[in-house]
Amino acid sequence: MLSAAGVAYDGPLSEYHVFPGTAHSIELRVTQGFSPLGNFAPTLLACDVTAILDWRNLDTGRSGSVSHFIPAGNTSSRPFFMHVDSGPGRVALTLRTDRPSVPATTEVFVP
Repeated sequence: MLSAAGVAYDGPLSEYHVFPGTAHSIELRVTQGFSPLGNFAPTLLACDVTAILDWRNLDTGRSGSVSHFIPAGNTSSRPFFMHVDSGPGRVALTLRTDRPSVPATTEVFVP
């Protein structure tokens, strides 16, 4: 089970950021599993998996895919960050895995 939260920004980001200097992009914070008792309790439904983020800028037509292996230990206290250099506009995102899964789709606006 993956959980994702994100932010779209116009940038450029400072040198101390995870993705320094990027602009008009999306950053997703991806974690594994579910902890019914909070961040410091055992995590359920976590496994080694490759997260795949497919994206398409609906205004410019640009598209792409970003993937990265996320170990089961990347729970809410140790998130993994994925970056999409989409450019400004409306962007459709689909997050899926390399294993049997139900993809999650959303649309965001990048300033």
